Amino acid sequence: MLKGVPARKELLQVEGREIAISNPEKIFFPQRGITKIDLVRYYLAVAEGALRGAGGRPMALKRYVNGAEGEFFFQKRAPEARPLWIEVVELKFPSGRTAREIVLRDAAQLAWIINLGCIDLHPHPVRAEDLDHPDELRVDLDPQPGVPWDDVRRVALLAREVLGEHGLTGFPKTSGSRGIHVNVRIQQRWTFQEVRAAALALAREVERRAPQLATSKWWKEERHGVFIDYNQNAKDRTVASAYSVRPTPDARVSTPLGWDEVPSVEPEAFTLQTVPARFASGGDPHAKIDDVKGSLESLLELSARQKTEGQGDAPWPPHYAKQDDEPPRVQPSKRRKP
Repeated sequence: MLKGVPARKELLQVEGREIAISNPEKIFFPQRGITKIDLVRYYLAVAEGALRGAGGRPMALKRYVNGAEGEFFFQKRAPEARPLWIEVVELKFPSGRTAREIVLRDAAQLAWIINLGCIDLHPHPVRAEDLDHPDELRVDLDPQPGVPWDDVRRVALLAREVLGEHGLTGFPKTSGSRGIHVNVRIQQRWTFQEVRAAALALAREVERRAPQLATSKWWKEERHGVFIDYNQNAKDRTVASAYSVRPTPDARVSTPLGWDEVPSVEPEAFTLQTVPARFASGGDPHAKIDDVKGSLESLLELSARQKTEGQGDAPWPPHYAKQDDEPPRVQPSKRRKP
């Protein structure tokens, strides 16, 4: 930018509001020549689906002010300089600290946060109206290095099978990175501790059925195959939501799928440049996700049975308080031998 020349802005009319997009031609994905305004227009094209995944929830802002190849930072607290029509809600974190986080309700608010340099969306699994009881259980399938993509697909289908046996309906999507997510809407009756316990029970059952393919082991030195990250259900954890663009060279998108697509899905097919046409022609495979709110009672019964069989709690992330029945929070190779 030349000295003394103001940066260009592009004004968009969204939901009856004027949204100023600063530096609209700034390159955000160099390998594809995708600009900031391209990113904003993508989110406006899929806003209905993106808001179905992230709307109504407090969210941390993951900001890439210099594009996908630059450094990013998480901003939990909503910017002080924000329009009056940007909604916020106060969250309490496991550390005891609090923060007022942004809650999206419409496409104008969505465009406003994308202008801040947010590439992907990271909402909490709770609604702004009830911050203590999640309405979503999240199954995060994370393949270890060298694991074939087909194994991820197979574990996703097995997770669906286990969920169905426990009266739950999962909605799959590509993670936009290396894995698959399965989102499960649940009744707002259970605490974060209980939702995590249900997710751990699910992970262990999938591992029991396919021990060569899947693992619930927290320590990386013990993992193999596809790790089912039960700790994504702990309080204050977030994952990229539906229709989030990921900071990959090809601007890959975390894309909702129908279960019939999972056996042959290839994640590289879904990018910022291809998903809007898919959304426009076929709609959102997760359109009915809010119509099915399941119960965790059966999974929690499974969790109780696993405990009677000797499977207690599993390790938590390092910054969480030590739990009563949690195993030693040190990787097995470094534990003291008796």
